[in-house]
Amino acid sequence: MKIYVDADACPVVRIVEQAARQKGISVTLLCDTNHVLRSEYSEVKIIGAGADAVDFALINLCRKGDIVVTQDYGVAAMAIGRGAYAIHQSGKWYTDKNIDQMLMERHLNKKARRASGKNHLKGPRKRTPEDDVLFRQSFEQLIRLAQFCHRCRAESTVGDAVSCV
Repeated sequence: MKIYVDADACPVVRIVEQAARQKGISVTLLCDTNHVLRSEYSEVKIIGAGADAVDFALINLCRKGDIVVTQDYGVAAMAIGRGAYAIHQSGKWYTDKNIDQMLMERHLNKKARRASGKNHLKGPRKRTPEDDVLFRQSFEQLIRLAQFCHRCRAESTVGDAVSCV
């Protein structure tokens, strides 16, 4: 299992690294040339600028059982499609059960903004220390689930019906 972070303007990179280091899980931070990062723990991949270049690079790297940290619903949907786990910087897990609704709401909100002429909305509220605590708890729980499911798949035989998330 590996962790991939859509790291352009991601406020939880250090939390991800701390949790991954404690569990011995490798982390790859992906960013474009406008958001160059440095890390003592993670591998940093700088992807050429371009619409969705980082997103597609991340999806090409992730595999079944990996964890993807992103605030982009589209990236989350593609990660889930590849059998990876996906989590938002708020700590909300993206799943097969909620991703379609999230994508539809995003689409309808975009349509409403276009119709009203309001193309620029106020950004999200300022992140608080409590937000970081909630993310850390949710992220560590997701790591435990992913590790458990990985062990289940490794120990199961072809005839076993092992299902996680």
